[in-house]
Amino acid sequence: MPSTELKEGLLFALGNPLLDIIASTDEEFLKKYDLKPNNAILAEDKHAPMYTALVQNYPVEYIAGGASQNSMRIAQWILNKPNVTTYMGCIGKDSFGEVLESKASEAGVNVKYQYSQSVSTGTCAVVLTGKERSLVANLSAANHFTKDHLVKTENKALMEKAQYYYITGFFLTVSPDSIMEVVTHANQHNKIVTMNLSAPFLCQLFKDPMMKAFPYVDILFSNETEAATFAEVQNLGTKDLKEIALKITNLPKENKRSRMVVITQGELPVIVASDGNVKEYPVESLKPSEIIDTNGAGDAFVGGFLAQYIQKKPIELCIKCAIWAATHIIKQSGCAYDKNQSFQE
Repeated sequence: MPSTELKEGLLFALGNPLLDIIASTDEEFLKKYDLKPNNAILAEDKHAPMYTALVQNYPVEYIAGGASQNSMRIAQWILNKPNVTTYMGCIGKDSFGEVLESKASEAGVNVKYQYSQSVSTGTCAVVLTGKERSLVANLSAANHFTKDHLVKTENKALMEKAQYYYITGFFLTVSPDSIMEVVTHANQHNKIVTMNLSAPFLCQLFKDPMMKAFPYVDILFSNETEAATFAEVQNLGTKDLKEIALKITNLPKENKRSRMVVITQGELPVIVASDGNVKEYPVESLKPSEIIDTNGAGDAFVGGFLAQYIQKKPIELCIKCAIWAATHIIKQSGCAYDKNQSFQE
C-alpha cells in the first residue's frame, strides 16, 4: 500500500512521449535497416520506410510509450494513487496523440503536454527478434518541446511543487535548457534529481549537455552497455562495472549529497554504488518460456525504484520493487502491466 504521506505532484518527469509500434521480425529485417539487437537509436532517413514495412508485413501492436512516460506509468501503477507523478513532453494534435494522452491519464499520470500544430506525434519502432529488441525512435513532435512550455506559470508551479525529478538521457537531444532549468531549481531547493543514461549513443554524441547536467544528478540509472560506453567516453580507465559505478559516484557534484549509481545487467545482479561502497542485488531467475518481451524492462525498473524512493523507503526495498516491476514487464508484451498485480514488501 502507498504511504499516506504521498502528495500529488511529488515526482516530476521530462521526456519524449512516443507511440510504440511493436512487431516481431527476424535477422534479415535488422540487416536491411542496419539495426542491432538490444540497442536504441534515433531514426535516420534510411529508416523512413521501415515504419510502413512493419505495419504492412508484420502483426503490429500499439502501446503508449516513451521511456520516461513508461517509468511514470509504472510508478503510478505501484503507488495506486492518481497524480503523484507529473509528466511533460510534446505531442502532435492528432489521433496518436489522443491515444497517448488517454493511456497516460488512465494510468494516473498528470500529463501536461505541449502540443504541436504542425508536427505529428512521435513514434518508436520496437523491433523484436526473439527475446531481443531494437528501438528506433522517430521523435517528430517530441523533438519540439521548448523551455517556454516548462516556464509557463501553471507548469512552472507544477515543476516547483515536486520534490523528486526524473529525466532520461533521451531528452538531452530535445531540450537541454529545459533540463538545466529543472536541475538548477532542484539544486537550489535541496531536491533530488535522478537521471538515466538511456542509450550508448547519448554518452558519445551528446556528452557535452550530459556532462553539463551531470553535477546535479543525485541518482544515475544505467544498463551495463551504457555504463561501459560512458566509462570509455569519459576516460574512466576501467571496464569493470563495479569500478565504473564507483568512479561515476565520484565525478564532480554541485551539492554535498553523495551520488548513487544503479547499473542493471540483464539476468546478472544489479550493481548499486554509493558512499564508496558497492552492493549487488540478485535478480529473479526466469525460465526462457516466461520471457515474452524485454522492451520496457529498464523503464519499469526505474518506475519501481522511484515508487519506493519517493516514499523514503530503504534502498534495498527500492531495488526489490525495481526488480519486481522489471520482472513483471518482461512477462508481458510491451511496457504493459496487470492492474490486479501489486508489489508486496
